[in-house]
Amino acid sequence: MKRTVYKSYDELPLMLSVPEVAAVLGISRAGAYALARSDGFPALKIGSRIVVPKEKFIDWIDCQTSR
Repeated sequence: MKRTVYKSYDELPLMLSVPEVAAVLGISRAGAYALARSDGFPALKIGSRIVVPKEKFIDWIDCQTSR
């Protein structure tokens, strides 16, 4: 599987998959799935798929780094 490297928030898709979240954060897929299931993380379940809205993801990162 080809690994995408994002260089800015502008390059992110409108809705991120869990593997894309893992790539952006530099964590494992298992870690990203655990994060997506945690309270306070902006993940949406659409059918059996978990997606993360880009703007909510950026807001979540900003909130986590301002602590």
